[in-house]
Amino acid sequence: MAKTKTKIIIYTDGSSMGNPGRGGYGAVLMSGIYRKELSQGFRLTTNNRMELLAVIVALEKLKNDGCDVTVYSDSKYVVDSVQKQWVYSWEKKGFKDKKNPDLWRRYLKIASHHNVSFVWVKGHADVPENERCDKLATTSASSNNLLIDEGYENSIKK
Repeated sequence: MAKTKTKIIIYTDGSSMGNPGRGGYGAVLMSGIYRKELSQGFRLTTNNRMELLAVIVALEKLKNDGCDVTVYSDSKYVVDSVQKQWVYSWEKKGFKDKKNPDLWRRYLKIASHHNVSFVWVKGHADVPENERCDKLATTSASSNNLLIDEGYENSIKK
């Protein structure tokens, strides 16, 4: 009998206080009875970086390859970049003149291990898990436990 693929639902959100400014991401991973929440804040970053990083970190937490993953995000930047396949043409061109190449490369690497699809959800529209991710992201951005977003900070030093 063939083993059924693990189905994972991920909700994500990113936040920044100023753009750039302090930022954070939040993610909720769900599979069957299991649920895990992830979040982290950064001292200087952008909203789009946090939106994308939320997806990446959530995918990187999956323990097995080959999962069917549905990501719910309120970020048109992230959802459209993947669903409309822009990121694959950016990759072919070496991400020339594109923002966040470090994160897009990281996304492509981890996404290749799974069957990932995206669903755009309207932000701040009473979608419970999206609201939870927003709370995780904004709380993390406001915390005293902020990391350095090296990909962003190094890019602005050039």
